[in-house]
Amino acid sequence: MSFDNLLLERDGAVAILTINRPQVLNALNAPTVDALRRAILELKHDTAVRVVILTGAGEKAFVAGADIHELAVQRPVDGKEHALRGQHVFDLIENMGKPVIAAINGYALGGGCELAMACTLRMASDTARLGQPEINLGIIPGYAGTQRLARLVGKGMALELLLSGRHVTAAEALQVGLVNRVVPAAELMTESKKLASELAAKPPVAVRYIIEAVNRGLEMPLDKGQFLEATLFGLVASTDDMREGTTAFLEKRKADFKGR
Repeated sequence: MSFDNLLLERDGAVAILTINRPQVLNALNAPTVDALRRAILELKHDTAVRVVILTGAGEKAFVAGADIHELAVQRPVDGKEHALRGQHVFDLIENMGKPVIAAINGYALGGGCELAMACTLRMASDTARLGQPEINLGIIPGYAGTQRLARLVGKGMALELLLSGRHVTAAEALQVGLVNRVVPAAELMTESKKLASELAAKPPVAVRYIIEAVNRGLEMPLDKGQFLEATLFGLVASTDDMREGTTAFLEKRKADFKGR
């Protein structure tokens, strides 16, 4: 399947999905968001793919934001529908059941920062800049930026970034917990692929249930989150991968997980 404004390549169990609009710093317009939805659904159901790397074309931007030309002409009903469509796609990324690594190669602003936050892990180049500058346009984030940012960095820091609209460096993003790792720009894709290969070797069912336990459990009281964890633990204990993992440990060899 081909996608407008996206490049998709596969390297074994790792898929690399690139937002390909470098002439506008990979800004997200409606066709690109819809293409992203279709690509994520395809990769979710592709059993050969265990990890996805999401990045932007060129050296300047991961995604510099939403398409301002689209935003400028929206009215209340259009604006709400626009936000809901974007939220739906980003929810698919967050809950696709496979690790999605954001390889942040430059500006990740507005919708780009929201996209990165929807990913499972965030690897940033040392030249990256992140932020939610919507306040400077007289609007607020619409792709769940107010929600995910507060969950990642805490209420106080989230409010500071949202109300000021300022950009943070990769180093500050790491300090506040907005990204997981910072690497030299020249090493970003190498390090992202290395992490992806490491995660691709893990048991896929256990990976999926860990993501589900964290994502769903975060919104639950502790006792209900613990019950969810216990239920998922029971399910994963019945898998061939569990037997392979425990047997390999006892036999002092590397496990070969099949996702069953």
